[in-house]
Amino acid sequence: MKRNKKERQQLLKEKIKDNPFITDEELAEFFQVSIQTIRLDRLELSIPELRERIKHVAEKTLEKEVRSLPIEEVIGEVIDLELDKSAISIFDVKKEHVFVRNNITRGHHLFAQANSLAVAVINDELALTAKANIRFTSPVKLGQRVVAKAIVQNVDREKGRTTVEVKSTVGNDVVFYGSFEMFRSTNM
Repeated sequence: MKRNKKERQQLLKEKIKDNPFITDEELAEFFQVSIQTIRLDRLELSIPELRERIKHVAEKTLEKEVRSLPIEEVIGEVIDLELDKSAISIFDVKKEHVFVRNNITRGHHLFAQANSLAVAVINDELALTAKANIRFTSPVKLGQRVVAKAIVQNVDREKGRTTVEVKSTVGNDVVFYGSFEMFRSTNM
């Protein structure tokens, strides 16, 4: 459905507020307009491009430090972190992450993003994966952006275990799901 400029720009602001990681290409497809139209709308509304939005969110997030591993060991870029609660990372699929013959991402990259995020969300000096139940639900292709969201579901203080669920998406499509039982070195 075509919208007039004013309606489109209002909805554009809402879409970016709801998902600051949405690309201009995804917005253009949603609004059924050209990418250039989206860029012009963003300029008029003073909404920065995706890279700047991500950088801004990441700078605010990393004021809180990951304790369980060095931040550079997390696969993907951590852009939101609330220790022992939730975390978000993004992973841009590049040529070195895919099978040459079909440009589909190798599964261990998606697992590594989710697993390292499950470790990073733990507020402890040491966090290790004790058990993982994972599902790959859709292939991820070269050039796509994977957004992983980790949510702490349960903390068992007696056993020193924490359950973290991670859901990875490309756009609105779930591509990976994992439930990770994490061992932590200290009881809370």
